[in-house]
Amino acid sequence: MLLIAGLGNPGARYARNRHNIGFMAVDAIARAHGFGPWKSRFSALVSEGAFDTPSGPVKTLLVKPQTFYNLSGQAVGEAARFYKIPLSGIVVFHDELDLAPGKFRLKTGGGNAGNNGLKSIAQHVGADFQRGRIGIGHPGDKDRVTGYVLSDIPKADEAWAGRLCGAIAEALPLLAAGERDAFQTRVTFLAPAPDSPGPRADQA
Repeated sequence: MLLIAGLGNPGARYARNRHNIGFMAVDAIARAHGFGPWKSRFSALVSEGAFDTPSGPVKTLLVKPQTFYNLSGQAVGEAARFYKIPLSGIVVFHDELDLAPGKFRLKTGGGNAGNNGLKSIAQHVGADFQRGRIGIGHPGDKDRVTGYVLSDIPKADEAWAGRLCGAIAEALPLLAAGERDAFQTRVTFLAPAPDSPGPRADQA
């Protein structure tokens, strides 16, 4: 079983913030793959479904922690313990200051780079979970970071944000099948970052 969490803050005032792009990604996954309705459980909103893979269906729980971003580990930990999901089966999608807007990278484990949501999850379940890092860029000054991540995604960036979340959703069955490299390759092919060249005609 997979546990896929998106990080963000609950409530309408935060819904379009850069910090909430993890929520946007799991919402796109739920829509694209016909997951069940969102329900309150584990200090989170959760939705259940499955991905078809060559080895058979992979049951999956989508999780949007409602504890506020910096305490996300409480919800992820509760759900992981209840379903006995190992670290290798936990995937967290989150905004990443250290990647240019629209870039995407999947990694396992590593440091938290000041991301308190990741730090909280590591404290509750361990550090070696998979991280889907969605680039939002950096404001250039660490004193501006809080205001930057809690600001809405600019209109000019909404197109790439929507494409990237849709690409993550479309490619997710590859990740469910354990094809991590193929998943990242597919996501970046479907939604190249704004400063990256698009796919060549012979790659389409």
